[in-house]
Amino acid sequence: MAKPLRNLSGLIDLESAARWGSFKLAAEELHKTPAAVSQQIKNLEEELGFALFLRHPRHVALTEKGRDFSATVARVLGELRTKAAALQKSGEECVLRISSTHSFALKWLAPRLTHFTRLHPDLDIRLNANDRNVSLEDDSVDVAIRYGSYEAGDPTILFDERLVAVYSPELLPPGRSAFTLEDLRTLPLLDEGSNVHWDRYVAANGLPRGGYHVSRGYSHWGVLAQAAVAGQGVALAAFSIVYEDLRKGDLRMIAGRSISYHSGYRFLVNINKERLPKIERFRAWLVDEMAEMQRALTACSHAGGEAV
Repeated sequence: MAKPLRNLSGLIDLESAARWGSFKLAAEELHKTPAAVSQQIKNLEEELGFALFLRHPRHVALTEKGRDFSATVARVLGELRTKAAALQKSGEECVLRISSTHSFALKWLAPRLTHFTRLHPDLDIRLNANDRNVSLEDDSVDVAIRYGSYEAGDPTILFDERLVAVYSPELLPPGRSAFTLEDLRTLPLLDEGSNVHWDRYVAANGLPRGGYHVSRGYSHWGVLAQAAVAGQGVALAAFSIVYEDLRKGDLRMIAGRSISYHSGYRFLVNINKERLPKIERFRAWLVDEMAEMQRALTACSHAGGEAV
């Protein structure tokens, strides 16, 4: 009665030795010693109950059964390697790992990722929000969206940020439908930690200087936007961060000139994954969404601060 094969550890050694016709060359390929390869094959022969190689003083040669068995092993191992590679590729292509800054992830990206997943339901999205730099050689990151200053003509820039004055409709007194630039003197003003941008905004809109009450500062754009939604005052905020709140009507924009922030969002790609289809699909969707936001900024400015 044939004994079942219970130990498969020598099959890779057999396939390599049979292909090279040498224990020494197989050992070099497998990063082992020739003695270790010889021992593995000997153990396999004992398990099988027949010889795989004829061992001569200066070389080895497959037996008839060895040729037959090693051919089967080579075919099966080849199928296993092909299947493993296909599954690895499939798994890689079906997972999109995105790193984004906190505020952008919270206020812009997360709310609209549903739009992307509807278009590409095969992709499993992994969104990691943090403001630290990430390695674009690390397999844990496919793409990174980062915010900062840039040089003119930078091809990685998705959106050139502008600052706008926004407020919650709940701040409006009875009988008022909107605030105007002239109301800024009477309202609490919120900023992202520095009132220098309010000074620029006032100057850009031709308002008299001085007499404004910049009451509170916040460390992140997302927190600033939430404070405005909560009715704490008028926030001078990044348009991208308040864009969704403007769309929903949770915030309104004061009709006036937006001011540049000299910063924008970069789309950065893992250097090993640049040409993967999932990257191109996400990049194309992101570019389209940013273009729509740019159109909305222009339309919102012309519409006098109504929801976009």
